[in-house]
Amino acid sequence: MTIVATGSISGFFHEVVEDAIKARRVDVTDGTTTYLVSLLADFARPDVRAEATLERPLTFLLDEALHTPEPAERFERLRTLGDGVLYSCGFFADHYEARGLDPRYIHGIGTTAYGTASSMLHASADDAPFDIFRELASKFDSLVQVIAEVADFTVARGASLGSRGLLKIYERWLRTGSERLAQELSSQGLVPTRGPKGTLQ
Repeated sequence: MTIVATGSISGFFHEVVEDAIKARRVDVTDGTTTYLVSLLADFARPDVRAEATLERPLTFLLDEALHTPEPAERFERLRTLGDGVLYSCGFFADHYEARGLDPRYIHGIGTTAYGTASSMLHASADDAPFDIFRELASKFDSLVQVIAEVADFTVARGASLGSRGLLKIYERWLRTGSERLAQELSSQGLVPTRGPKGTLQ
């Protein structure tokens, strides 16, 4: 994936995330929008913990996080897991599908991670002020779609790479049926149409 040079990675993602939120018609707070921008910027330069989130079984990571005795570390593990699941479901949903994993199951892990992190911030959910982690948990499925829209945009920007970039766009379009990717293919003179497995004219 190629990201076109911009003033900053955060600046690039801020515009793309706002467009994706509008395109998917998801109602989120400014705080959550800012969090998503930061998450994407962090994954553009992943650290060891972020990479580990994508490599180890998610169920084990959730169990380890829930049973971490020290509260600050437990919170950080839950937050990191939620972030990793949200990002990977948006960018690499086909990876989970190829393994035969139900998206609802994977989304449930992300929702649980964020929801538990949220509950750690407040003694009682009834009188707790609104927080970003509660919104991330309650709107997890919709936010996966926002991240997927961002992924489609970044793949579409790769069209400038020539035939290799177009192939990536086409392959992702076959998997996702993304309207954004279909538009990019059309702008390059290719008309994607769906048959039993998808065809390109």
